[in-house]
Amino acid sequence: MNPHIFREYDIRGTYPDELNEKTVGLLGNALGAYYREKGAKRISLGQDCRLSSPDLAAWLSRALVASGMEIVDIGTVPTPVLYFSIHHLRVDGGIQITGSHNPPAFNGFKICLGEMSVYGEEIQKIRKIAESGDFIAGNGKVGKTDVRAAYIDYVTGNIQLGSVKRKVVVDGGNGTGGPVGTEIYRRLGFETVPLFCEPDGSFPNHHPDPTIPQNLELMVAKVRETKADLGIAYDGDADRIGVVDSQGDIVWGDQLMIIFSRDLLTRHPGAKIIGEVKCSQTLYDDVAAHGGKAIMWKAGHSPVKSKMKAEGALLAGEMTGHLFFGERYFGYDDAIYAGARLLEILSKTDKRVEDLLAGVPRMATTPEIRVDCPDDQKFAVVAAITEDFRKTHDVIDIDGARVRLDGGWGLVRASNTQPALVLRFEATDQECLEEIRTIFMEKVERWL
Repeated sequence: MNPHIFREYDIRGTYPDELNEKTVGLLGNALGAYYREKGAKRISLGQDCRLSSPDLAAWLSRALVASGMEIVDIGTVPTPVLYFSIHHLRVDGGIQITGSHNPPAFNGFKICLGEMSVYGEEIQKIRKIAESGDFIAGNGKVGKTDVRAAYIDYVTGNIQLGSVKRKVVVDGGNGTGGPVGTEIYRRLGFETVPLFCEPDGSFPNHHPDPTIPQNLELMVAKVRETKADLGIAYDGDADRIGVVDSQGDIVWGDQLMIIFSRDLLTRHPGAKIIGEVKCSQTLYDDVAAHGGKAIMWKAGHSPVKSKMKAEGALLAGEMTGHLFFGERYFGYDDAIYAGARLLEILSKTDKRVEDLLAGVPRMATTPEIRVDCPDDQKFAVVAAITEDFRKTHDVIDIDGARVRLDGGWGLVRASNTQPALVLRFEATDQECLEEIRTIFMEKVERWL
């Protein structure tokens, strides 16, 4: 078993060389032991539409049953439906088999114990159990149930509509979210234009990652062609959202957070709202200006969920399109529900999506920049750069180094999923942005 498959937030690898009958069987035995040691006996199991998912589900279920676990198989569903099943079925945890936004050859396992995601050191504990062979034998069982209808009923009943009608293009990316999302939005009364909403694990139309602009080009064209009010796109398992406005311009994760926080703070003055270190300073400033308490935290859906629960925050989000609602919802990342909440806001106003960002300064920004750096060096390199900056600048070091400079900020952090450093820069204008970028890249080159 390749230890590399045990990542920070999930267990993930390529099929069938890294994830095959032998390795998934070992993993199932290890997960069975892990769950039973934690007192968990009954879990739900979902899968995405990747071509390898049925094999992985069969192999995993067999091993979990041999470990004495009771499995509730909920079939092919978006990851948020798996999260919903944990609440709805009152099980002790859940596993979603999904490659998420990764290429078709990848697949993996998102693991929950109770309502919380298993990540970081807990995933490494599962690896150690698998390597030790310290398993638990038992006689479990598998049952099947459908929670999709209950999820659709819950989300549609949760949304509080106004009277303004809207047209939305939904790009399902041939993942699992398209059929569920379009049914919900139509049931709510919105004119819904489906695009690539037929699940197909080969992803024939475009890669299912809505944070990459080229993956949104076909949706942008459809929004313009149909004169829709907006477009909503999902990744392969529908836990991250991409949005474009009526002009076809991308509305990034931190901009969506501004729209949602402005709405939320009208009902909950002073509410805590969590962003991550890659989010624009305009988000934190806007939350404060509207009476909220903005909290900056580590990147990654699992750390954000944990911080949200610890702080009692009502909203959280990431640049990658993971959005978490604590108000009227369960606090997990759900692109389908996030889209419904955006449509809810639009149903109560004549304003366009772009108008909802009125007053937010336009900043010059870079996308994420990745610089190759070996796994055994990347954290040390970031630590050295952090201490170097700390001599002369104000540094936020909750996840790498986010450094305030004249006219903007820069970030360098170690990737939790790749042998790389991740950098991002923001400034008031392009000239200032290039100056900040140069300062950071010189330090990176020096320490590499």
